[in-house]
Amino acid sequence: MMSFAHRSLLSLAVATAVAAPAVAIAYGKKDAAAPATQSQNAGTIVDVAAGNPDFSTLVAAVKAAGLVETLSGPGPFTVFAPTNAAFAKLPAGTLENLLKPENKAQLTAILTYHVVPGKVMAADAVKLDNATTVNGATADINVAGGTVTIDGATITATDVAASNGVIHVIDTVMLPE
Repeated sequence: MMSFAHRSLLSLAVATAVAAPAVAIAYGKKDAAAPATQSQNAGTIVDVAAGNPDFSTLVAAVKAAGLVETLSGPGPFTVFAPTNAAFAKLPAGTLENLLKPENKAQLTAILTYHVVPGKVMAADAVKLDNATTVNGATADINVAGGTVTIDGATITATDVAASNGVIHVIDTVMLPE
């Protein structure tokens, strides 16, 4: 009999295997079978995000916060990357306000809440209860019924390879307390 944790890990592994070709295609990868092993061929986290139109808002925010150089550095980093649709869920005017130069510190705090030092693959993330983010706050990780969330954001795709870490796609912008 499989434990709940093993069933959840198996569910995540199956979901990742099913989602990997679509994620790999979206990131311009020709060999969709093993996107996590292609980090030697992938660009940096910023390059990978910039190469996918679903992350144009995230890339604009990273630029506005002055984090391009950092997230293009050696890392490794694990980025829980909100899509454009995730940013669209924010209350009206929130994003525009955050992108103003006078709000750079707040934007930086939010974006660094989406980054964990080190390379945390999905198989390792599901074993954790929480993760300490680059901004110093802790984000809760939950696994329930094959769905993995971090701070309430559902992880929709995992293990997108970058030369300096890994990206996990999330459906909600996480806001630190």
